[in-house]
Amino acid sequence: MTIRLILADDHRMLREGLTHSMVDAGFDVVAQAGDGAEAVRLAERYAPDVVLMDVSMSTTDGVEACRQMRSIVPNTRVVMLTMHTDPETLSAALRAGAVGYLVKDCTTDEVAGAVRLAANGDTVLSPQLAESLLAEVRRLNEPQHPVSEERIVSEREEEVLQLITDGGSTPEVAAKMYISQKTVKNHLASIYQKLGARDRTQAVLAAMRLGIVTLN
Repeated sequence: MTIRLILADDHRMLREGLTHSMVDAGFDVVAQAGDGAEAVRLAERYAPDVVLMDVSMSTTDGVEACRQMRSIVPNTRVVMLTMHTDPETLSAALRAGAVGYLVKDCTTDEVAGAVRLAANGDTVLSPQLAESLLAEVRRLNEPQHPVSEERIVSEREEEVLQLITDGGSTPEVAAKMYISQKTVKNHLASIYQKLGARDRTQAVLAAMRLGIVTLN
């Protein structure tokens, strides 16, 4: 099934060029937005699979637009495409519900790959942002309260969490655990509920903070 996509960026030339590239890559670009507020309205109207969005835009920035979309169209996945590489903006975007964060010096193929991963339920970050994410994870990993000895997630769910913390995609986790991808997604749904997370990134950050998983 063709992935339905909305592009949001306040630079018209970049937005139109990216639209042509995404169409050539096989995506259905259902709409374009020039600012965050328009992106939210279009997302509510079209309910796309993925929104590819800049952070710095007029009226409503990408982070706030992402937060609103998560409330209005929770099944839509948001990937940020931006020049911002600072850990504060990255952290804010992830907390708002973004499942992907790319910098604008990445290739068209990398953008297309990120959109496909996001539509499949995976999380994707530009490689150069890994250090920023690790710093944020380490900060969150400092327990503010003693960790309870009572198990929060099951052993099987803990194994899934560790594998996605190590960067495993749904198919990779399924292969390593000798289970179906549907079973992996069922485990993830249970994990999200238990940890109060909306997606993989938030689940990993919560699990790190609670000491359930570690960085290898």
